[in-house]
Amino acid sequence: MKWKHAPFLVIISLLSLSKSHLFLAQLIPDPEDVEKGKDNGTPIPTSDNDDNSLGYTGSRLRQEDFPPRIVEHPSDLIVSKGEPATLNCKAEGRPTPTIEWYKGGERVETDKDDPRSHRMLLPSGSLFFLRIVHGRKSRPDEGVYVCVARNYLGEAVSHNASLEVAILRDDFRQNPSDVMVAVGEPAVMECQPPRGHPEPTISWRKDGSPLDDKDERITIRGGKLMITYTRKSDAGKYVCVGTNMVGERESEVAELTVLERPSFVKRPSNLAVTVDDSAEFKCEARGDPVPTVRWRKDDGELPKSRYEIRDDHTLKIRKVMAGDTGSYTCVAENMVGKAEASATLTVQGYYEEKGGF
Repeated sequence: MKWKHAPFLVIISLLSLSKSHLFLAQLIPDPEDVEKGKDNGTPIPTSDNDDNSLGYTGSRLRQEDFPPRIVEHPSDLIVSKGEPATLNCKAEGRPTPTIEWYKGGERVETDKDDPRSHRMLLPSGSLFFLRIVHGRKSRPDEGVYVCVARNYLGEAVSHNASLEVAILRDDFRQNPSDVMVAVGEPAVMECQPPRGHPEPTISWRKDGSPLDDKDERITIRGGKLMITYTRKSDAGKYVCVGTNMVGERESEVAELTVLERPSFVKRPSNLAVTVDDSAEFKCEARGDPVPTVRWRKDDGELPKSRYEIRDDHTLKIRKVMAGDTGSYTCVAENMVGKAEASATLTVQGYYEEKGGF
């Protein structure tokens, strides 16, 4: 920069630093004296070879160089192995700062250093991974990262950002076991999913379909499945499913068997027959397992040689006698429980047989 003489109003250059920005107030000529002051000894700035090293731009003020500052910090990431990922970073400054990334205190190699690298430094300053590399012995991408922005006035360092690789092991720590309950009883199945990061969420499937989470009887808490009041329709094959961003794992199959206590489809009815006639008490029961059915006479034994129990569990008494009068009970029983139903047999003509008439 050279100086010429002229009548001139000089505003002294000032340096000021505010909010980490550097400002330079320029020399401004007095327009009224520029022409007439050329010969009276006042210095006038001129430029040779477009030298503008002092930032002179005529009579306008403008913001000058300032040190970098981070305007977008990277965030923590959890990424699946082999998937792409981006750690964002954006900085401003004048001149435009250069950005480098560091992991664990060491500079990260990118495609700027080696074109074959799977890490790319984007024009914005973000660090892009074509794929996350993660093995049992080598985990070059996992760690804590910072981005550093630099220009000749200084540097700015971002917040720490961790990059973690999601995993999901194959084997369940606990597989559910078969369960057997009776209708109306609670049923509980329990599993512990494979270890994973993030911790896998747990759901259940029955016969290949997701459980109805709107059913108020069903509660899933951790790895525990609880059905408060089982129905016959709850019986089936269940699997526990552990899921995170890596994928899902299914447990071994566990079967829920819902047994049914015996109940009567048809109960015996009271009968009134005459002496020497036949009497038939019908009884039909259901349950799971299928119940066995037997008969008894409440105040004695069934008449020997004069009764039979058919395949449909009907009790037939032939040639009824006065002594057959009484209460007969159908008993249905399985491993879950027992049910009973009774009916009365009244024998007419009792007094004639005894000679009462």
